[in-house]
Amino acid sequence: MRIWVDGGFSGEAFLQWVMDTFHLILQVVLRPHSTQGFVLLPKRWTVDRTYGWLHWCRRLNLDYERLPASSEAFIYVAMIRLMLRRLT
Repeated sequence: MRIWVDGGFSGEAFLQWVMDTFHLILQVVLRPHSTQGFVLLPKRWTVDRTYGWLHWCRRLNLDYERLPASSEAFIYVAMIRLMLRRLT
């Protein structure tokens, strides 16, 4: 499975750790050096769109939860709510 990440996650040690630990391949999406201003990057909009959807839920805007499992549960609830609204 492949995961697209921002240029901030391009460290060789981090890439190797993810491959060893989770058996995933990270593909760094970088902006072309010759461009200026806004550039639509391939696959990057998918992540930004999902974060935008999650920020409609006020509880996810700040980290109120003590346990990571609680945060994960609220992310699932937010995405289920989003999918149910799209069905109607």
